[in-house]
Amino acid sequence: MAINYFYPDYEVVRNEKKCIKCQACARQCANEVHAYDIELDGMMADDASCVDCQRCVSLCPTRALKIVETDNTFKKNANWSQALITDAYRQAGTGGVLLSSMGNPQPYPVYWDKMLINASQVTNPSIDPLREPMETQTFLGKNPKTIEFDKEGNIISETYPNLKLNIPVMFSAMSYGSISKNAHESLARASTKLGIYYNTGEGGLHEDFYQYGENTIVQVASGRFGVHKKYLEAGAAIEIKMGQGAKPGIGGHLPGTKVGEDVSKTRMIPKGTDAISPAPHHDIYSIEDLRQLIYSLKEATDYKKPIIVKIAAVHNVAAIASGIARSGADIIAIDGYRGGTGAAPTRIRDNVGIPIELALASVDQRLRDEGIRNDVSVVVGGSIRNAADIVKAVALGANAVYIGTAALLALGCHLCRSCHGAKCNWGIATQRPDLVKRLNPEIGYKRLVNLVHAWDHEVKEMMGGMGINSIEALRGNRLMLRGIGLSEKELEILGISHAGE
Repeated sequence: MAINYFYPDYEVVRNEKKCIKCQACARQCANEVHAYDIELDGMMADDASCVDCQRCVSLCPTRALKIVETDNTFKKNANWSQALITDAYRQAGTGGVLLSSMGNPQPYPVYWDKMLINASQVTNPSIDPLREPMETQTFLGKNPKTIEFDKEGNIISETYPNLKLNIPVMFSAMSYGSISKNAHESLARASTKLGIYYNTGEGGLHEDFYQYGENTIVQVASGRFGVHKKYLEAGAAIEIKMGQGAKPGIGGHLPGTKVGEDVSKTRMIPKGTDAISPAPHHDIYSIEDLRQLIYSLKEATDYKKPIIVKIAAVHNVAAIASGIARSGADIIAIDGYRGGTGAAPTRIRDNVGIPIELALASVDQRLRDEGIRNDVSVVVGGSIRNAADIVKAVALGANAVYIGTAALLALGCHLCRSCHGAKCNWGIATQRPDLVKRLNPEIGYKRLVNLVHAWDHEVKEMMGGMGINSIEALRGNRLMLRGIGLSEKELEILGISHAGE
């Protein structure tokens, strides 16, 4: 008999007095954790299969269930944690790369939580957003450097192609394949209702969603999955994905188990085959090559759509952003190391990249120093968790933010970090029809709208407290931020003073 080196990470605790043996938990669990034992006339649980998605807990009619972390531990070792030991056992048994989902869960500093927002008092009175106008509308794209007039003295209003956002929030790139059709429909409908945009990710655009094109950003990634002329023309903007915060420097991988008939058709790949994106674009090895693709896409769409270039936040991100700004891009999207993902090598996700807060501050300052900040807009993502994070990001220089994990939470995600297994019990990161139908897009899109509306109200409240009535007046206004518990170097990079100064 083979030795089992593992004890389950989670344990199912069932209150036998409350359990009515209705078997709802067994029907709802895609991981087959729960089962009814006829001989014992009771419910059994296979703890080893539990991913702590909380589906059974949420739907148990008598609240008889809870999931707890195991208290079984290896001998204490400050250098070798239980997680590291377990990972070594797994790889010794399989010889494979460890895969993980969602964002980096390691206890690195969260700089959003180390920044405080200033507030107005006597000399610069605050503004009441309930009684006075408050503007959170913004535009993404190039800004004219000068105001031009025609021969009659009228302002020439023709400008570069822009994206108009009623709220400085967009839904991050999440491909059809990595998430379900119902999840994509929820994002598309919410974007249309809110007057913002959602991103297709690198999986193409399902034919049912072309109707939402005015609120869609279509992505062109290294695999070119689902990319064709009609696709490029369908969206309001085109995003070239060069990198991703959860896995900088490597490509993507959608397992064949998620490539059903619809995904196959949308991505233009054979059914049941793995969709593997190469690490680099094989036609981009320099800023000049990137410029060529940018202008090829502009030419293909009659110069009517802004072009976004998405990069991961890495150590030389400011220099990279400077090159992108000069290459003809209209918008730069930067994804921090806490950004979510459907699947990534665990070691990459947890050790590569830098925090979005530091990346944003350094990029904004570099572009200002070079006099090209107005040539591009900057959008940031990678763990924007609430309205305060949005305010801090804008004050550091962002024009808008991308949200991904927060949007999935609004749809019911419980961050069990098992998306790559394709058995999402909440109908989000799965293609199994019986699981997909658990997410009702009619309810899902309304929850997304509620979340963003709530954040918009909070942004206005915080802006009003600062005595600012326009999101544009907040952008890059680092005087409105103060650091707490940060080193001199960290404060220098962020471009803010310490609390009390």
